[in-house]
Amino acid sequence: MWRLARALPPGARAWGLGAGGRLTVAAASAANGGPGAWYEWLSQSAPVHWAEDGLVALQAAAGLPWWAAIVCGAALLRTAVTLPLAAHQSRLLAKLENLQPEIKKLAERLHYEVSVRGKQLGWSEKVARFHFKKNLQRIITELYVRDNCHPFKATLLVWVQIPMWVCVSLALRNCSVGAMDSEVQEQFSSGGALWFTDLTAPDSTWILPVSLGLVNLLIVEIFASQKMEVSRFQKFATNFFRVVSVVMIPVAATVPSSMALYWLSSSFVGLSHNLLLRSPTFRRLCCIPRTKSDSDTPYRDIVTALTTKYSFKK
Repeated sequence: MWRLARALPPGARAWGLGAGGRLTVAAASAANGGPGAWYEWLSQSAPVHWAEDGLVALQAAAGLPWWAAIVCGAALLRTAVTLPLAAHQSRLLAKLENLQPEIKKLAERLHYEVSVRGKQLGWSEKVARFHFKKNLQRIITELYVRDNCHPFKATLLVWVQIPMWVCVSLALRNCSVGAMDSEVQEQFSSGGALWFTDLTAPDSTWILPVSLGLVNLLIVEIFASQKMEVSRFQKFATNFFRVVSVVMIPVAATVPSSMALYWLSSSFVGLSHNLLLRSPTFRRLCCIPRTKSDSDTPYRDIVTALTTKYSFKK
């Protein structure tokens, strides 16, 4: 039956006509250029429909209840897509950290050479500083090329993870509100478990939203605990993600439980992968170079750092 919705004419889909021929208010607003136009356009985009097809195929192939299919889907995406990218990011960051002593030594030598050259040619301090920065940037770029570790490559994880998270979230929203197919929506309404039996309704107990916020905060704090010298930007970024983690709690309480469950599952698997990437054995398997900041007892260090930071004992 859900295939019937895909077979409708493009005009009908643009106006939100589902398998039953109903016109949704939000879709009509999108067609008329209303405030929700961009949101509706995104929720009806091809990547979101691919995510819907993938969810339905996974649930049908595994024969799992919908709540379990959502959890398994989140774990599968995280493990098959983002874990390899996270390992790649860790390799790049390790190479960058190992380059710092060499960069520092070359910067000192360059500073001396520019100083001598500046005295010979009568450069002002401003001109000398310009030449120093220009040549240092060239040297650093050459080192990045030599070791194949340009910092921009480390952002690949973000550029993949965020769009994937958005597409799956919108796919679950479509399934929950019947934008995909009324039959799937009926399955969602009884496909939950425990206290969230209806995946189309928000979690009135707030257990899923609060758990999501706590897991995200734990991820932020674990990441912050490994930084020995923290820059002003890093402090700002850490505080920003703390705020986002807290703000996600009321947001997750207003969306269908299917979305909140996916967010919680994805964050929990992400936390597990974060801890896994701290393991010296796993890092060696992923060919991540050893750095000066690496520890032979990473998990003990995390517990110690968190206990020290949040201990109320004087």
